[in-house]
Amino acid sequence: MKLLSVIFISFIFPFLAFAQEPKDTEDWSRKPEIVNIGKNNEPPSDAIVLFDKEDMSKWEGVKGVTGWKANGDFFTVEPKTGDIKTIQKFGDIQLHIEWRTPKKVKGKGQGRGNSGIFLQERYEVQVLDSYDNETYYNGQAGSIYKQSIPLVNVCKPNGEWQSYDIIFIAPRFNENGELKSPGYLTVFQNGILIQYHVELKGSTEYIGTPSYKVHDLKESIRLQDHGNPVSYRNIWVRELNL
Repeated sequence: MKLLSVIFISFIFPFLAFAQEPKDTEDWSRKPEIVNIGKNNEPPSDAIVLFDKEDMSKWEGVKGVTGWKANGDFFTVEPKTGDIKTIQKFGDIQLHIEWRTPKKVKGKGQGRGNSGIFLQERYEVQVLDSYDNETYYNGQAGSIYKQSIPLVNVCKPNGEWQSYDIIFIAPRFNENGELKSPGYLTVFQNGILIQYHVELKGSTEYIGTPSYKVHDLKESIRLQDHGNPVSYRNIWVRELNL
């Protein structure tokens, strides 16, 4: 009987030694910051507002003074005046931006309501009238231009407001200029996932193969003047501390 007791204790002892209480797996190391959700489509409390109600002070023209003009709660591309970019520079971000192609559009393919949102002035999420407008699929609205076709087409008719919610993870470079880790993009259009954690192959190019060129961790957001009067509103970012 004594031998059986010794065998039993020897068998269960390792399990008793490593038995855990529920509190042993509780993590109290970082208390999440409280962020208030915006009401009536307003930005969350920790957002940096880049445009809201006629205030274009957060933007500048790539060629100098911006020729784009605000019209109430939105602003519109002024064709042939050049791109605009944020004065503040950003790395990893959540970006919310709303856009609208012209109600009356001319042409077809890439000529209908064309603009673009460039993260760090290099990595483009395409803006285009793609409701009933055929073009190459890695160049339609919601594409990561010439790199990734959107999962689905959820475009509204031209002239209606649409939204992008973009999660951008910036690329990193070693001190010698070599790529340490690539950039990644996740995109929701009108609340629907259309790009999921897509690895960027480099800057988005109109012609040629994309490649990385070393740049700072934080760079501007740029909006494209492609000659079409596309409008934007309700633009804000949340800087991500990953």
